[in-house]
Amino acid sequence: MLSVYFQGVVLGAALILPLGPQNAFVMNQGIRRQYHLMTAALCTLSDVALICAGVFGGSALLNQSPLLLNLVTWGGVAFLLWYGWGALRTAFSGDIDLAAANGARQSRWRIFLTMMAVTWLNPHVYLDTFVVLGSLGGQLPEEARRWFALGSVSTSVLWFFGLALMASWLSPRLNTTRAQRIVNLLVGLVMWVIALKLACQALGLS
Repeated sequence: MLSVYFQGVVLGAALILPLGPQNAFVMNQGIRRQYHLMTAALCTLSDVALICAGVFGGSALLNQSPLLLNLVTWGGVAFLLWYGWGALRTAFSGDIDLAAANGARQSRWRIFLTMMAVTWLNPHVYLDTFVVLGSLGGQLPEEARRWFALGSVSTSVLWFFGLALMASWLSPRLNTTRAQRIVNLLVGLVMWVIALKLACQALGLS
């Protein structure tokens, strides 16, 4: 079963490591040192729920409901465009320090809602957990399936908390005007690129 566990670890890492909306948001909160551990915990708990749902049968629901997938996709496109626009506007703001200060006044509730939207309105999350992990893990015997899911969950725990803590540790170097412009520009571009890819996939252009 150890080999199945590490198979889940490796596949989970391959899906979670590329920079996406979740990683960008966790990194941003870590740099600001604002509820970054809460943000990492929310990402982890969401991943646990999605991975378990995908591996233990949720993939069938997504595959059988094109309407649901389309709703999630276009909702995700709209949210990513909006969030990316906010990041790009901050990056090109004439007073980046004022923009960062405004961001620092965000409430715990607003960060919670944004994190939930970044996670649950991102169709890639469902494709990764339901389609990829679900299709592979769902073929395993019951006992092996648990070890596979545990391996993928372990990757999420280590990655999100590690990213939040690393960003917080590097905060003094990254929390400068120039670094904030670069970080927000990167976040905005990532959001818009992912939104464009999702829109193209939904329209059958890729």
